[in-house]
Order: sequence, then structure tokens, then C-alpha cells
Amino acid sequence: MTTTTPPTAAPASTPGSSKAPGTDIRPGRILAAVLTAQFMALLDVFIVNVAAPTIRVELDASGAGLQLVIAGYTITYAVLLITGARLGERLGHRRVYLVGLAVFTAASLACGLSQSTGQLIAFRLLQGAGSAVLIPQVLSLIQRNFTGEARMKALGAYSAVLATGAAAGQVVGGLLVSADLFGTGWRPVFLVNVPVGLVLLAVAARVLPRDDRSEPGRARGLDLPGLVMLGAAVSAFTVPLVLGEQEGWPLWTWVSLGAAAVIFALFCGYEGRLARRGGAPLISPRVLRVPGMGLAVFRLGAVMAVNSGFLFVLSLHVQGGLGYSALRAGLTFAPSAIVFGVVGLTWRKWSVQLQRALIPGGFALAAVSCVAVGLLLRDGGDGGIWLYAALVGGGVGMSLGFSPTLTRALATVRPEEAADASGFLATVTQLGQLTGVAVFGAIFLAGIESQGAPGAYSSADALLVSFYALAAAAALGAVSGLVRRRR
Repeated sequence: MTTTTPPTAAPASTPGSSKAPGTDIRPGRILAAVLTAQFMALLDVFIVNVAAPTIRVELDASGAGLQLVIAGYTITYAVLLITGARLGERLGHRRVYLVGLAVFTAASLACGLSQSTGQLIAFRLLQGAGSAVLIPQVLSLIQRNFTGEARMKALGAYSAVLATGAAAGQVVGGLLVSADLFGTGWRPVFLVNVPVGLVLLAVAARVLPRDDRSEPGRARGLDLPGLVMLGAAVSAFTVPLVLGEQEGWPLWTWVSLGAAAVIFALFCGYEGRLARRGGAPLISPRVLRVPGMGLAVFRLGAVMAVNSGFLFVLSLHVQGGLGYSALRAGLTFAPSAIVFGVVGLTWRKWSVQLQRALIPGGFALAAVSCVAVGLLLRDGGDGGIWLYAALVGGGVGMSLGFSPTLTRALATVRPEEAADASGFLATVTQLGQLTGVAVFGAIFLAGIESQGAPGAYSSADALLVSFYALAAAAALGAVSGLVRRRR
């Protein structure tokens, strides 16, 4: 396949076609409401990272407890995404969106008021569950309420927001912790969600179109066996990735990863048999058969692994090796976050000749930027202005690898399959992020341990090795970008 222009999208529901009393349905307002919720929920995946040292001191948290505070959100979020997508299809996207947003907002308040590590872990798990219910509805609402060029623009904005949440979380977290508002320390990283969530609940209840009770997906069951098997497979994959480094990669982590592969194979076999019997599998086979979906899954997983590994390792280095404050560490990532968002919103306006090389070129630029960052910091210095130039290059490259891939993968997904596609691709991106943090974080930490006492130079050496590995992963993405062009 040589074309780089996304295929014409299938017709979607016209905004306002099922207007309810008290609603004011306008496409721009729908997009603003759902993307604000998307950004807020994604922010909380990373916003806690820079607050972790303060949380540990104030709550006297153990290393394992602190790890669960950070990872608890991610675990329930990743495990329940597919479930959230199917609930939206069955019960109505607007209704489930509002429920997920309410749960997320209430859990954020509870996190901010927690008085012990145990309470904070429990409420982080609940917060992740609310996010998993909320996030899949965002893409489904976009798919169902936009058509043609407007739909493509909305998907571009969705891609930009989805991918900038990580870096923005570091920046916002650093600002809030450093500000120490009213002496509250780490608590504003959670409490900031409360007023935003309350306003968003009121706005979304007014601007989102009423659910259409005649939608065909309402008649489909929840496929409970499939949900259980997929949830078990994702859990078995996620938990060791999240906790493995902290625990020293004991035997149970490898057993769990092996079990994840076995359970997933059983899940695939069961889903295939269910589809052949005329049942309603958890993920529609038509979604998996969308042209280029397999390559898109690989590219999305690769770019999110590189992005999350890049941010995680560099964050560890600048805070641990260079001694940056939470605020300075957060602001270091601002250039990357800004260009990621700008490129995600504008790449479709570039020339057709240039667009043919966007995906492989983006991965290649990300690879070069990873090598540049590693070399600039290898002597224990801060890299000066050239570091920010390399970070901008990395942001541009990873945005070009991510945004066109996601937009084009969704271009041929029919509106009635939006729930399946949203849950599936959101899970892929989340698992990509987890894999990147686990794999490249382990390389970095192992490099420090091999050199004895930590310091700026040992951290810089470990960073260089990690960023060479990140560059290799990005190069694989560039190769995958060439495969589709030759087809």
C-alpha cells in the first residue's frame, strides 16, 4: 500500500440527531469536553512521579507501598479498559462517560485527603478504575459525533492529547509540589482534579448528545468469560512489569509473564470460537481485520514504549543523578510536550510528498534524538541548550510516529465498532507505556547498580546505555514504517 491519505471514514452519527432536553449539542463543545477529561485522566498516570519523594516522607511509606501508590492507578486502568469500552457500548457512551468521570473525581478527592499509605493505594486503584471506564468513551463519542474532515481533525486532537499527557504530568506535578499550596505538600496533585472534574460533569451533561437506545451494540452481551480471561492476561502481564524492578525480578514475575502469554492464547482461541458460533466476542473481528491494524498495533506499542521509557529514564537521571528539583525536572520536559502536541495537531496540513515519510521519518528522528540526549549527558553535565534541541527533536519524532499511525488506524473503523477499537487501542498504548518503563527503566537501574555508588557520572553512563537501547527500539519502528510503503 502506498497511499498516505486516510481512507474516507464511514458515516457517523450527526451531532444533535438525538438531542435531549437541556443539552446544547455542538461538535466543538463535545470535543472540548471529552478531550479535557482525556487529558485530566492521562495526567494522573505520571503526575504522581515527581510527588513520590514527598509522599514517602509525609506518609512514611515503604518502598513497596510507594510503588503501589504510583502503579495502582496504572494496573486497574490497563486491566479494565476493554471492560469500560464494552460497558459504554452496552449502556450508552454518554451515561458511562459521566459515571466514569464522577468516580474519577470522587477518587481524586479521596486520594488528596488520604491519611495513610493503605488509603492512598486503595483510592488510587479506584481512580484508575474510573479512568478505565471514562477513557474509552472519549474515542467512541468522537467516532459517533464527527464525520469527514471534522472527524479527522478531532482524531488528530485526540492523538495529541493522548500522547502529551505523560510529559505534561511531569510538568504539572513539579509545579504543584514545588508550590506547596497552603502547606499541603503532595496533596494538590490529586485535589486539582476535583474542581476541574465538577465543572466538567456539569458541562458534559449539557453538551454530550443523548445515548441512542436503538444502537445495535446494546443487544450484545458483555462476554463475561472473555472479560475474565483478558483481565487475567493483562493483570498477569502488568503486575510484574510494574513491581518487578522494585522486587528484584523474583521467580513469580517471570512465571506471571509466562502465564500472561498462555492466558492470552486461550483468550484468542475462545474469542475465535465464539465469533464462529455467531456470538459477540469482546473485540469485534472486523476491528482486527481493518487494513494495517496489525502494523498499527506494533507501531503504537513501540512509540509509546520509547516515549514512556524516554521520560522515565531521563526523569530518574535529572532528579537522582543531577539533583534537579521537582519543578526543574518537570519543566525539562516542557519542550517535548509542546512540540508533541503541536505536531499532532498540524501534521495533516503538511505536503503529500512529506506525509509519505512521516511515520518512518518520525521514528528515525526519535532514534537520532535518543542518541543525542545520551551523548549530551554522558559526562555528568546538563547538556546546555543543545539538550532542549534534542528533546524537541524527540518530541517531533515520537509525535510523527504516533499521531498519523493512530489516526489512520481509526479512519476505517465504523462508528458501531468504535467501542471495540477505542478499548483495544487504548489498551495497546497503555501496555506499550508499561513495557517501556519496565524494560528501559530496568536497563538504567541495572547500569547504576553495576557501577557501585550512584552519582552524576554513574547515572550518566547508565543513561547513555539506556538511550542507545531506546534508539534501537525507535529504529525498529522506522523499519515497520517502511513495511507498509512496500505493500
